[in-house]
Amino acid sequence: MLKTVIGLEIHCELNTKSKMFSGSKNEYEKMPNQNISVIDLAFPGILPLPNIQGVRKAIKLALALNCEVPNEVMFDRKNYYYADLPKGYQLTQMTKPFGKNGYLDIEVSGKQKRITIHQLHLEEDSASMDHFSDYSLINYNRAGVPLVEIVTDPVFNDEKEVIQFLESLRTIIKYCDVSSASSEKGELRVDVNISMMEEDAKELGVRAEIKNINSFNSVKETILYEIKRQTEILESGGKVLQETRRWVDDTKETVSMREKVDAIDYKYYVEPNIPVVSLSEEFINEIKSSIPMLPNERKEKYIKSGVKEKDANTIIRNVDICEFFENVLSLGGDAREASNWITTRLLGYMSANFLTINEVYLTPSMLVSLMNMVSSGKISTQQAKEVFNLILEEKKTPEEIVKERGMEQVSDIDEIKKLVNSVLDEFNEQVLVYKSGKTNILGFIMGQVLKQSGGKVNPSIASKILNEEISKR
Repeated sequence: MLKTVIGLEIHCELNTKSKMFSGSKNEYEKMPNQNISVIDLAFPGILPLPNIQGVRKAIKLALALNCEVPNEVMFDRKNYYYADLPKGYQLTQMTKPFGKNGYLDIEVSGKQKRITIHQLHLEEDSASMDHFSDYSLINYNRAGVPLVEIVTDPVFNDEKEVIQFLESLRTIIKYCDVSSASSEKGELRVDVNISMMEEDAKELGVRAEIKNINSFNSVKETILYEIKRQTEILESGGKVLQETRRWVDDTKETVSMREKVDAIDYKYYVEPNIPVVSLSEEFINEIKSSIPMLPNERKEKYIKSGVKEKDANTIIRNVDICEFFENVLSLGGDAREASNWITTRLLGYMSANFLTINEVYLTPSMLVSLMNMVSSGKISTQQAKEVFNLILEEKKTPEEIVKERGMEQVSDIDEIKKLVNSVLDEFNEQVLVYKSGKTNILGFIMGQVLKQSGGKVNPSIASKILNEEISKR
């Protein structure tokens, strides 16, 4: 019986204003070769200058992933030839990466699993290249962009664990505001190392590395394809080659790029042009204090406050939704009630209209106001649903909508009593049916009370008075 073993290398571009070792802009640019400088192009005599914000963001993410952080900044040269970097080598970290021996806990199919992280290091991204039949085009906009590489241990056993980890990691990246982690812009790319081994084997099988996968769905498809491909080879008596492959979206398969030996000599050595700088405990603690409450912590907090686990998972998945929810709580909104409004109505509206939470008119204070109107009896739950939709469509506050449409709920006992008796007089036959023992008709009578009040009557008070008045007849 074969089992799958998977390790990941995740590359994430950081959202600094400038590149890692130059002052060139670090921003997505459709026009090729706009964000470049003499440093990016490796002109003679240039010297790299590390971006302190890139260092801070790398350390921040390392701490968020429970990594050990070194006591000094150190960069290395990786002299494996880079055709897409003018220097021909890459500035990276090997001697002292910014994070080692970290972990992230995930939940898959109701079970907890700890994913151990071998290391997290900071480096410069390479340029992007487009290859044609007899020539290639190179775009240096991406060359030198600060890039964090997160290397996991080979601890995954199926695609579900991988996808859950990647989604959790991307959420943490966004919570920490170190990257927007957009796959569409190439800000988050995944290398998948996958092998098959016998259940009782002590050594890992021969692995294939699939490079630069740009979407989580493609990661899933890649894993499923490779499991099938490698299983068929092994079960037919063949041997899996250790090689680098790539995923082809059009044909839904991986294809070989090159064979790979166990240890390519990258010729790492300490970068001589960047001095080693000590990291003080005060500096590390300052960065640590800037880490917000992370998703798993927030989930636990929300569940304790009465939110359903399913709703809590939905809220923490998006940092902007989570901040909206946090603001509602800070204004005194009930956690469970607020989560119901957000997950059942607000997210549905956003999805249908292709909007983000920052683009809708509804604010946390408006939602709290709406919930308070219901709890105080000013409007009914049914009316609140109508008001909610009108807030989004007409871009008016709940107070404005309720006032303009005369929607305030009637709670005056004498007024409700008159209305109830008027309905009982009009539907006397139904009252007699009720008196004969068919009590389920009471719902019909109550419906008439609500209808004749135009939905304004307080339903709980009306129900109580209806029971009292009908019993007198």
